[in-house]
Amino acid sequence: MKYYLLYFIACFLLLIGCQQKTTSKVLSQTMDKTAVEKKQLRHIVLFKFKEDATPDQIKHIEDSFANLEYLIPEISGFEWGLNNSPESLHKGFSHAFFVSFNDEAAREKYLPNPDHQAFVQLLGPVIEDVLVFDYWNK
Repeated sequence: MKYYLLYFIACFLLLIGCQQKTTSKVLSQTMDKTAVEKKQLRHIVLFKFKEDATPDQIKHIEDSFANLEYLIPEISGFEWGLNNSPESLHKGFSHAFFVSFNDEAAREKYLPNPDHQAFVQLLGPVIEDVLVFDYWNK
């Protein structure tokens, strides 16, 4: 009787182990498929503000850029932040803005969009330098 109980427990553990491995493999395949389906065109914008830019002017630029997400439907994602790298390699760039698009056609509509162009006009008096870098996520 003891042997049957041990045999039953061993089979049960083996079955659970196989199920867990299968579940992990299916989950991994699902995640890979989701990653492919979520391919996005990333548009990174870095700003270096002029030394005489006031905190109010900088806040206005931050708010105006963030508002574009609600004005331009082609934007599929938006986030931004301030540099906090300890490496001191920022070359004076303090702000990073990260805009996502589902495809290049969306970016092509975004760039000449009147709301985007109005935002670009705000930059002249306060921006010393800008760096733009676009890529497809992998």
